[in-house]
Amino acid sequence: MEFSQEQLFDLLVAWGTSIILAVATLVAGLFVIGLAMRVLNKALDRGNIDPSLRSFLCSLSSMGLKALVYITALSVLGIEMTSFVAILAAAGLAIGMALSGTLQNFAGGVMVLLFKPYKVGDFIEAQGYSGVVKEIQIFITVLTTPDNKTVLIPNGPLANGALINYSTQPLRRVDWTFGIGYSDDIDKAYELIHSLLSADERVLKDPAPLVALSSLGDSSVNLVVRAWVKAPDYWDVHFAMNDSVFRQFGANGLSIPFPQLDVHVHEN
Repeated sequence: MEFSQEQLFDLLVAWGTSIILAVATLVAGLFVIGLAMRVLNKALDRGNIDPSLRSFLCSLSSMGLKALVYITALSVLGIEMTSFVAILAAAGLAIGMALSGTLQNFAGGVMVLLFKPYKVGDFIEAQGYSGVVKEIQIFITVLTTPDNKTVLIPNGPLANGALINYSTQPLRRVDWTFGIGYSDDIDKAYELIHSLLSADERVLKDPAPLVALSSLGDSSVNLVVRAWVKAPDYWDVHFAMNDSVFRQFGANGLSIPFPQLDVHVHEN
C-alpha cells in the first residue's frame, strides 16, 4: 500500500500528537503521584503510624497509582487495554484465592499496626500463648515466652480473636486463696495476712487489700486475699506472699489443710 505525502504527513501528525499526549500524561501523572506520596507520608507520620507499615502503604499506593498512569498513557497511544486489564483482574483473583490465608494475615497485620492493640515490649496472651512482644511484622507477631521460647503467631487470628494485654494498665490485682483448718482461729489468720500485706512495701495501700472468707471447703476454710500492686511487681509479690504465708502459718499455729479421706471399718 502506497501513501501520498499528504497522507504520510497526516499519519505522522496523528502519531506525533498521540505520543506527545501520552508523554505529557505520563509526566503529569508521575508528578502528581510524587506530590500525593509526600502528602500521604506526612499524614501517616502525623498519625504516628508504625514506620514499617508507613513504608509499606506508601510503596503499595505508589505502585498502584503508577500502574494506572502507565495504563492511561498506553490508552492515549491508542493501544487497546481492555483485554490486558481483564487478564490482570483474572490473575489477581486467582492469586488472591490461592493466598487467601496470607492475605488475611496481611490485613490483620495492617489492623494491628494501625490500631495498636499491643506494641513491642507488651506482655500479651492470645491463641493459647503468652509472652513479651518482640517484633510486629506485616504477616506475623513474634513473642518470647517466659521460658525463653520464640512463638510466631499469624496476625489474622490476632486481629480477629480475643487477646489479653497485661501491659496496658499501670496496676494489677494479685489474687490468692489460702486455706486453714476448721479448728484454727480465723481472726488470727486475718490478722496475720493483713500484717504480711502491710509489711510488703510493694502492696499498695489504696486501693486497700481485701481479706475475706471465700468458701467452706470439704477440708478447709478458704480465705480470699486481693491486693493491688504495680504491674511489674505482680509475680514477685505473688510468689513472696505464698512463701510468707506458708512459713508464718506454721510458725503461728495455723494449719494448711490438704484433702483427707476418713475410712471407717465396721466388723459384723
